[in-house]
Amino acid sequence: MTDLGDLDLARFGASFQAFIQAMQNAAAPRESPLLERMRNHLGMDVATLPVITEEYDAFEHPNIQLAMDDYLAAPDRASQLMGIAGESKRYAGAALSDFLTWSNRMVGLDEGPVDYVNFHLAGGRVLACVEFGLYFIEEGDTRLIVLLAGPTPQHGRPKLRLEVVAGNAEVAQRFIAAMNEGIQRLNVYRGHVIALSPGEFGPGRSTLIAFRTLPRITREDVILPESLLDRIDRHTIRFSQHAEQLMEAGRSLKRGVLLYGPPGVGKTLTIEYLAGAMPGRTVLLTAGVGFGMLEPVVQIARTLSPSMVVLEDIDLIAEQRGMPMGHAGPLLFQLLNEMDGLQPDTDVIFVLTTNRPDVLEPALAARPGRIDLAVELPLPDREARLRLLELYARGLRLVDVDLGGIADEIEGATPAYIKELLRKAAVIAAIDGDGTTVIEAHIAAALAELNEGGRLARRLLGFRGSDDADPDGDPQVHAGWSPGFPQPAVVMRSDRRTP
Repeated sequence: MTDLGDLDLARFGASFQAFIQAMQNAAAPRESPLLERMRNHLGMDVATLPVITEEYDAFEHPNIQLAMDDYLAAPDRASQLMGIAGESKRYAGAALSDFLTWSNRMVGLDEGPVDYVNFHLAGGRVLACVEFGLYFIEEGDTRLIVLLAGPTPQHGRPKLRLEVVAGNAEVAQRFIAAMNEGIQRLNVYRGHVIALSPGEFGPGRSTLIAFRTLPRITREDVILPESLLDRIDRHTIRFSQHAEQLMEAGRSLKRGVLLYGPPGVGKTLTIEYLAGAMPGRTVLLTAGVGFGMLEPVVQIARTLSPSMVVLEDIDLIAEQRGMPMGHAGPLLFQLLNEMDGLQPDTDVIFVLTTNRPDVLEPALAARPGRIDLAVELPLPDREARLRLLELYARGLRLVDVDLGGIADEIEGATPAYIKELLRKAAVIAAIDGDGTTVIEAHIAAALAELNEGGRLARRLLGFRGSDDADPDGDPQVHAGWSPGFPQPAVVMRSDRRTP
């Protein structure tokens, strides 16, 4: 052991401790420049100021950005936008209240670049939205600091946040109210066709909205019995044209339409026609995984009223309870609750489609405002088949083609089958030489190609001829209502008979 001689270990320890303390006192902690800037902007100690937070779904991000830009555009307001440098801003715990109170621990967070994320809107427009940034806002003697923080579902925050601090809470609340008004007024989804889907982290964590472009379908493109199409128009387009008078008369504006019939008879085409015939009405498309998004779908439909909610293949979630292997469950009950929860003055049309109306849950039609009109889309008769052949032959030069004879030959064909027939004929004509000139041989080759797969292939392509009947002899076994299904307030069938 080293000989310490006359060294007094107790005195050495006390002296060393005093030295360390002196060093700590001499090195005053460096305050966060970010905290200092906040304090200077608000002109007061910020540590005890209340922070008002409003959370939004991720798909509202472009609406929030437009509302913020609109708010800041007022001539009596000035603002500066500052980004944050530092990885901890990404963590779930990083919030404006933390920025206002941390000092030594926040040394790593300082002014940095503003983070943006692009949103692709209708018409190819791209909107750059602030994903993480601090707004320093002043209006006269009023000062605000706003944190706009995008969602981080991977860190447990699926919502976008607006966090506001001001000299008093009323100023912050007025800002939030102004933002909410701007979000409603400037909504980027209003009047467009959109589809919702669950985000990367599941429907409970995030929601994505995509804009859709539907083909322009006119009334002349929808080949249905005139009386049937009139009934659909009256319940949707004409109803909407008189919504204000109906509301003044105390009539409910929410309503439901069911389009049913075998595959290929034009259910989707009819929806595309309705969407185009009611400009300014927001259309929400829902099918498949989208059924898991019913709550935000109806929420958006309510917010963006007038709107139309399209639920295709509704039998996937709405099979009648008690049926063998039936799977009516929470999604059906959620749909019923959402439909019932809309206020009578909310102009929302629900359009449901199915190939199998016989299996649908009776509760769908049990109350007005759910399904008020059910329409069976029939197989086209000879006149309709001829009109369809003429419709889908547009742009082609027909030489020595007997459309009447073809209409007779394809009895039982659906509009989808007829459209595919003319498409194949055009392809064969293009391979032969002139793609715009179609002769009888091209039509015959297309028919042979469509039919070469036999009865199953014909059914898959939408052909419902007499030789394609079901074993019990009913060629359209799913084209009617089951005996136990209550009739809607109005039912329009292709044969014009009350079922």
